[in-house]
Amino acid sequence: MRILVINPILYTSETRRIRREASIQDTMIYDFCLAFGKLGHEVTLLGGEPFRPREEEDYPFPVLWGKCVGQGLFMPHCLPFMPATYALVKNGKYDLVISSEVFSLNSLLAYWAAPQKTVIWHELAKHNAILHRIPSKLWYNVVARFLMRRAKVVARSVQARAFIGRYCKNTQHTVIGHGVNLDKFQAVVGKENYFVVCSQLIARKRIDGILKNFAAYVQTYDATASLWVIGEGELAEDLKKLAAALQIAGRVVFAGKMRHSDLLPVLARAKALLVNTEKDNNMVSIAESVAVATPVVTTDVPLNADTIRKYGLGIVKKAWTQEDLKKIVLDNTVYVQNCMNYRENLSTKTTAKQFLAIMQKGDG
Repeated sequence: MRILVINPILYTSETRRIRREASIQDTMIYDFCLAFGKLGHEVTLLGGEPFRPREEEDYPFPVLWGKCVGQGLFMPHCLPFMPATYALVKNGKYDLVISSEVFSLNSLLAYWAAPQKTVIWHELAKHNAILHRIPSKLWYNVVARFLMRRAKVVARSVQARAFIGRYCKNTQHTVIGHGVNLDKFQAVVGKENYFVVCSQLIARKRIDGILKNFAAYVQTYDATASLWVIGEGELAEDLKKLAAALQIAGRVVFAGKMRHSDLLPVLARAKALLVNTEKDNNMVSIAESVAVATPVVTTDVPLNADTIRKYGLGIVKKAWTQEDLKKIVLDNTVYVQNCMNYRENLSTKTTAKQFLAIMQKGDG
């Protein structure tokens, strides 16, 4: 089968000034495309040109870069518009087209060009906040409800399915979350005495709260524990100063941004991944952590927090504390085993097979 994956935004940029990365090979969508190739299908990825890496790379499948037009209005970091999408899909070369998000001009073009071949993979579980949610409400209530009413939509979470099902009546029952390349993400059962944070160092991630909870844990329960903070962002220096003020600077490693090849050994040996976000959808870092058998301590904000709670893959609290860090350490063996039991469900091959089954048989 010939498959086109349309995903203009290959990685998150908090501002319209997109910093080109050295590679796209650590992105979720890249591993998703790899899975189709491993299953014997021909896959092509269409990404937005502003996300093209600054270095030339060789890929095992074709990667096309669509020009994003009208960037003053259709900002590439949140609402990219690639007019070439229509012609690319219309030429009939592809048997299956997977496009990201219902609130997307590119998904609309793909659906118009090949309605029977297009599946829209939808993540948002509430209205987009741009311009006080007015464009989002107009899009879902008018464009999605009438111009995309028969589009086949697959949600990435139960919450997203409930939301988009109000507008797109052909929303499938099956939920397909972010997959993980299990050939790359090797599980480790034996853990070491540290926690890890994998995050942008920005306000909404609330890393300051993690540092405060970790400080309380160190002072109350285990003065030998450590914390790795992996990532970069505008608050990096402020967070280092906070760690010093909390008297835990010697227990915290600020590692900066790391490639997967360097990050995975650290993540795989941690007692837990710590998440304190106040605004997120499905978090890829959560799926990646479970894949390497590292439990998660998280707020209830991420959409995949429900999976953590349901399958005992860690601790989910509206506001977790040092007491939860104590619990994740004391019961670590149980949580790790739960992750080992669940990790196969996260495989990108499983995700790819689910899309193929929906396309071939339907899933109303």
